[in-house]
Amino acid sequence: MAAKVLVVDDEIEMTSMLRNYLTREGYEVETTNSAEAALECLEDHEADVVLTDLRMGEMDGMDLVRAVHASRPETQIILMTAFGGVETAIEAIKAGAFHFVAKPVKLPEVGVLLTKALAERDLRHENRQLRQAVKERYSFGQLLGKSASMQRMFALLERLATTQSTVLIQGESGTGKELVARALHLNGPRSRHPFVPVNCAAMPEGLLESELFGHVKGAFTGAEIARKGLFQEAAKGTIFLNEIGEMPWGMQAKLLRVLEQRQIRPVGSDREVDADVRVLAATNRRLEAEVQKGNFREDLYYRLKVMMVRVPPLREHPEDIPFLADTFLQRYTAEMKVGPRRFTRETLNCLETYSWPGNVRELSHVIERAVTLCDEEWIREADLGLETDPGALAGAPGWPPTLAMTEDASNLNLDQVTERLVIAALERSHGHKGRAAALLGVHPRTLTRMMRRYSIPEDADAEGG
Repeated sequence: MAAKVLVVDDEIEMTSMLRNYLTREGYEVETTNSAEAALECLEDHEADVVLTDLRMGEMDGMDLVRAVHASRPETQIILMTAFGGVETAIEAIKAGAFHFVAKPVKLPEVGVLLTKALAERDLRHENRQLRQAVKERYSFGQLLGKSASMQRMFALLERLATTQSTVLIQGESGTGKELVARALHLNGPRSRHPFVPVNCAAMPEGLLESELFGHVKGAFTGAEIARKGLFQEAAKGTIFLNEIGEMPWGMQAKLLRVLEQRQIRPVGSDREVDADVRVLAATNRRLEAEVQKGNFREDLYYRLKVMMVRVPPLREHPEDIPFLADTFLQRYTAEMKVGPRRFTRETLNCLETYSWPGNVRELSHVIERAVTLCDEEWIREADLGLETDPGALAGAPGWPPTLAMTEDASNLNLDQVTERLVIAALERSHGHKGRAAALLGVHPRTLTRMMRRYSIPEDADAEGG
C-alpha cells in the first residue's frame, strides 16, 4: 500500500509541484493551502507524513506541527521554510517535527527525507509492538517483572484468580499489594462486578464496622437512615481489606464469622444478610509475629493464610529494575507529552545499585520526577534526586577487606583473591547483588558472571537482593 502524504502550502504552484513529483514517486498525495484546512483534511484522511510550509495565514506551520504531533504522534512531519536558521530548526524538532528543509526545496532531497521519515515511523511502530509483546509476556494485570521470583508469583496468581478462595497478600509498603488484588479480581470470574478497596488502618473500630457491614436506621446517634455497607456494595464482586494487620481485635472476630458463614449483620440489626463476595486481604506486617504478640487472632490468621501470596521487595529481584525503569520512562514521557528520554549508563547503574526501601512505588515516583524535571534527552544521575548513594559503601571503614587477616595472601592466586573479594562483597551488602557490584566497581551482570565462574550460589542474595 502506498504511503500517504499531506502537502500543506499557501503557494498553489508549490503544492502542485510537490503533488506531481510525489505521485510519480508512488505516494498517495493530498494537498491543502492552509494549516486549518490541513487539520480538517486529517479528520477524514489519514496521513503517514505531513509536509508543511512554515509561514501561512493565521495558523502557521509551527502551530500545525504542534497540533498534529499532539493528536497523531505516529504521523511524521517535515517543515519547509525560506526563513529562519538553526533556531527555527531546533524549535520545529522540539515541537514534534521529524526534520526541517529549506526553501527553495530540492525535490530529490524531499524524496530522501520522506523515505527516512517513513523508516523512522515503521521503527517506532515495531518498537511499540515489541514493548507490548514484552509487557504481555512479563506482566500480570499492572504488575511487571521478568525475574524468576516475579514469574513464579504470576503463575500462582493465574491459578488463584480462577478460584473463589480468600487470599492473604503479604509484602512491604510499595511492592504492589493492591495491584495484586486488582489483578486477581480482573482475571477472575467476578471481574464484571465491583472491586471495593478498604483501608482498615484508616478508621476506628466503631466506624469500620458500620462501613463494612452497614447499619439500620437508629442504630446509633446520627444514623437517620439505613445504609448499606461495603460488603453489600461489593456484591458478586471482590472486597479488598488492605492493612488487615491494623484491624481492631473486636472486628477481627466479626470478620472471621463472615468468612466462615458468608453472612454479615448490619450494625443495629438482628438479621443476617448473605455476603456473596470474594475477600482479599493484605498486610505489610508479619501476621505470625502479631499472633505471638497477641495483636492478631490466631484463628483468623490461619483462616486467611490457606491461600497466601508474598510480593517480593524490589531488592530481592534487582534484575527487574532496568525493565521497570524503562516501562515507567515510556509511561511518563507519553503522559507528559515530552520528547524521547533515555538513561545514561551511569544513571542506569545508579538505579540498579540503589537499595529501594520504598520498592516499586519509589522507583515509579523517582522516574516520574526525573521526566518532569529533565529538559534534555538524556536523564542523568542528578535528575533522579536519590538522597543516598549505595556505592559510598566502598569507602566505608573495613572495605576493601584485608585477606591477610585470615591467611597469607602470598599463597593465593588471582582467581582465589577475586573469589574471596566477591564473597566478602556479598556478605557486606547482605546478599544484595546490586550493592555488592557497586562495592567491587563492576556492573551487576559482571558480578553474576563472576558468581557463576566461582560456583557461588545464585541464591546467595536471598536475604537482600
